[in-house]
Amino acid sequence: MSQVTDLIPHRPPFLFVDEILSSTPESLVARRTWRAEEDFYQGHYPGAPITPGVLLCESVFQTAACFMALKARAAGAKPGEGVPLIAKISDVRFRSPVYPGDTIEIEVKQVDAMGGFTMLSGHAKKTDGTRVLNVNFSVAWKTPAGGVAAQGVA
Repeated sequence: MSQVTDLIPHRPPFLFVDEILSSTPESLVARRTWRAEEDFYQGHYPGAPITPGVLLCESVFQTAACFMALKARAAGAKPGEGVPLIAKISDVRFRSPVYPGDTIEIEVKQVDAMGGFTMLSGHAKKTDGTRVLNVNFSVAWKTPAGGVAAQGVA
């Protein structure tokens, strides 16, 4: 997990990437196992727990944050400069539910970059190959003060 927490500001209980499996200059693949003891399962849904779709999307977005942080470091940015902010989400498709104990692999690919925004596509699948979701989205990397961080993600 330290390879993930060294890259992005997210921390438990709101960290939904366990490990990075591979990366290229255009993409990154990560993994997440959804644990039965996670608090949100108590209410979603009692007696029939299912992983909320918004958290599945968040795992994709956090994977993208890891991807962008690695690109930024490769371009010479210092660790900890800025935070990733979602600017746009489109074409979300949920394909199969995820249950406590399921492990998913998450892949993000850069589609384009311009004007301080990085456009990406993401998808998740269970380890048996079952598709979980697809989503297109845009991310801006911002400094906490609100300015665009010099991350070199274009």
